[in-house]
Amino acid sequence: MIKKLKRKFILINMILVSIVLVITFAVVCAVTFDRLCRESYDVMERRVMREFPGLSENAEDRYGKKSMQLGPDRPFLMTDAKEGATFVVKLEQDGSVKEVIGENLVIEDEVLEDIVALCLSQDKERGAVKGMGLRYLKYSDTNGTQIVFMDRSDEVSTMKSLIFVSLLVGIGSLAVFFVISVCLAGWVVGPVKDSWDRERQFVADASHELKTPLTVILANTGILLSHKEDSIADQEKWVENTRTEAVRMKDLVNDLLELAKADAGTDRPVFSRLNLSDLAWSAALPFESVMFEQGKKLETAIEPELYVSGDEGRLRQLLGILLDNACKYAEERGVITLSLLGNKDKVKLSVHNTGSYIEKEQLPHVFERFYREEKSRSRDAGGYGLGLSIASNIVESHAGRISVQSGKEEGTTFLATLPRFKP
Repeated sequence: MIKKLKRKFILINMILVSIVLVITFAVVCAVTFDRLCRESYDVMERRVMREFPGLSENAEDRYGKKSMQLGPDRPFLMTDAKEGATFVVKLEQDGSVKEVIGENLVIEDEVLEDIVALCLSQDKERGAVKGMGLRYLKYSDTNGTQIVFMDRSDEVSTMKSLIFVSLLVGIGSLAVFFVISVCLAGWVVGPVKDSWDRERQFVADASHELKTPLTVILANTGILLSHKEDSIADQEKWVENTRTEAVRMKDLVNDLLELAKADAGTDRPVFSRLNLSDLAWSAALPFESVMFEQGKKLETAIEPELYVSGDEGRLRQLLGILLDNACKYAEERGVITLSLLGNKDKVKLSVHNTGSYIEKEQLPHVFERFYREEKSRSRDAGGYGLGLSIASNIVESHAGRISVQSGKEEGTTFLATLPRFKP
């Protein structure tokens, strides 16, 4: 799938670049062709003015003779070198050739008559003689018709050179962009590949975690079926074991559903003004007795009257996840500290536990789904490695940030920062 996605990215990139190059070169060629045409007609118009100085004033304005007059800002005039590629044909009133004016012109009479006939058959005053490599400009007055012709060889040669260079530049550009696209494809598709790998790992981990309780349940029911004559009291151990595994599986499915809803964006929090200080106290109370039974101590440093805009159920769940995680991994007779402090803009919630710590290289993966350090992956620790991922989603849905710090001496601290409510 990733290779297919890369190929598709490269193909789309090359198609878009090709379209841009084609449009760019087409515009350049069109503009150049138009400029060459205008230059050719300008040369022909100047030849008209030079050969027929007796043109009427309207014709002079039309062909630009006034713009060629000497003046303070134009002390001299030069004949365009391109005029050497022109020749003039004067016609009688009946359309027959009267005179041909041109330097170094060699042309057969029949060919000249055919060219003149083609020009006279055209309604346009100017244009190109197809198949002859000439442009023409017609002018008629009381003395007859005069036609100026110009060789298009330079014009055609320039366009061919431009097209050839454009093709070379286009091919070179496509080759360069292809290499760039291949490099970009790996960079752009990288996050998609990581996401795809995480999804596959997520499915594999979920399948494994579901398989374990199902295997235990099937084994227990098999034992129960093999002792049909026994009462429930006689097989209470297996029944209770089955119930425990079913509860664990139910919790796992609920966590998976919650993460799926978060990914789909269908389970959005309902925000309201909350006293996070009171919420922290109420969330900490149930854990105090649990930690006491485990020989651990819960300390609190909760600043009063800290308000946030959030979902009460989600934030209570966040507190429960962090406290439960600290309780699981705190050392025997260890201390868990719940701290809630605020400043002008932020509220900082932190849960610290002494004892076990997270290796530095493992810290970036703590909030990944199904992540558990190898030394704590035993089922005795409880949980499936989804709690911290859910906690991260909760904090992010409240426009906050969550981080973790851990060391051998100082223990582990989870810090969640939330925006403070501003009335």
